[in-house]
Amino acid sequence: MKTLMTSIVLCFFLIGNAQDQKTVAFGVEDSIFSKVLNEYRKVWIYNPEKASGIFQSKKVYPVLYLLDGPTHFHSVVGMIKQLSTANGNTVLPEMIIVGIHNTNRFRDLTPTQMVERSGYTTDDMRKNTGGGDLFLDFIEKELKPYIESNYRTAPYSMLVGHSLGGMMAIYTMFQRPQMFQSYIAIDSSIWWNNQEILKEIQNRPNLNYLKGTSLYLGYANTLVEGYDISTVNEDTSEETLHIRSILSLDTFLKNNAVEGFKYKSQFYENDTHGSVPLITEYDGLRFLFKFHRIDIDEKDFENLEVDMVSQIEAHYQNVSTHMGYQVKADENLINRLGYGMLNGNLYERAEQFFTYNTKIHPDSFNVYDSLGDYYVATNNKEKAAESYQKALELQEYPLTREKLEQLKQQ
Repeated sequence: MKTLMTSIVLCFFLIGNAQDQKTVAFGVEDSIFSKVLNEYRKVWIYNPEKASGIFQSKKVYPVLYLLDGPTHFHSVVGMIKQLSTANGNTVLPEMIIVGIHNTNRFRDLTPTQMVERSGYTTDDMRKNTGGGDLFLDFIEKELKPYIESNYRTAPYSMLVGHSLGGMMAIYTMFQRPQMFQSYIAIDSSIWWNNQEILKEIQNRPNLNYLKGTSLYLGYANTLVEGYDISTVNEDTSEETLHIRSILSLDTFLKNNAVEGFKYKSQFYENDTHGSVPLITEYDGLRFLFKFHRIDIDEKDFENLEVDMVSQIEAHYQNVSTHMGYQVKADENLINRLGYGMLNGNLYERAEQFFTYNTKIHPDSFNVYDSLGDYYVATNNKEKAAESYQKALELQEYPLTREKLEQLKQQ
């Protein structure tokens, strides 16, 4: 596939004197030519491998595809960075984030041609609607293969969309349920075309095809005066069509529960259509990955009768079951635990963690460098030199080389 890499760094600027300003990288901008749509499509991409600073050997990452990319990209990247790595967090997995730019939003994010004018749309908007399936073809047949061939992707991806994008997330889940493993639909415009998509969903005999997928549905307070969430369905005006359509979908999904389909909805009483994306994304990610955080009891560190390595292995086996592929214990997490034990003079426990890391990440220079640090701390210079040498055989790294040379001079 022919691509045009623009590699423009997206950035924020630090506040300060002009001479001291530095660029803070948040991702890259790329452009891919779509034969399906016959146009270039711009995407913003956040790659946690580049952000981490030190390469983690053969680590793969789930991919989050974000509709209306520029609107939500920075908040979603910040949220996932915070909950996956900052302060030792393991609430979420690290993820590649692909923010898809719009060229013709009403064309791409509407699955059917609008035939009747709605108060939510103008005549100009109606003219070029109904290109949703071609847009999904672009994502499925061109964008996803491009991302998977250029980044270390795991066999797990999710789709997040707001408003019309939320409707497209729901449409995708029902029309192409295996295209993504999970979905977050935010204040979805499921009212579209006199509830055409909603009615088609409600007429299906069963939802068995949704097994193995997950959906978080969040919706804002778009009620009108005189109605609340329990009485709004009594209204028939176009003003409440948006929220009534979402409530109708929610009721249908709850009344037709299928084993293996994970679903949750949430009404955000204090949020509008414009403010609801951030909190829905946060809650949705927490719901979809509630199995991911590892809880370690600090009291077990000093009790060597507790097999903490086995506990960690069991946790990541559970994570693997939910994600649908083998997820190894995080290299950085195990390293942090090892150094924590080393700093606390709990040498036997430290050795367990450092050695475990070399077992599950044998291609990483970093784990052998860390094991070398352990041997230095325990005055085993021969083992330390062996570990540093092994690290350098995997990857030349200046600090590791310096440590080895210092050992030789002692």
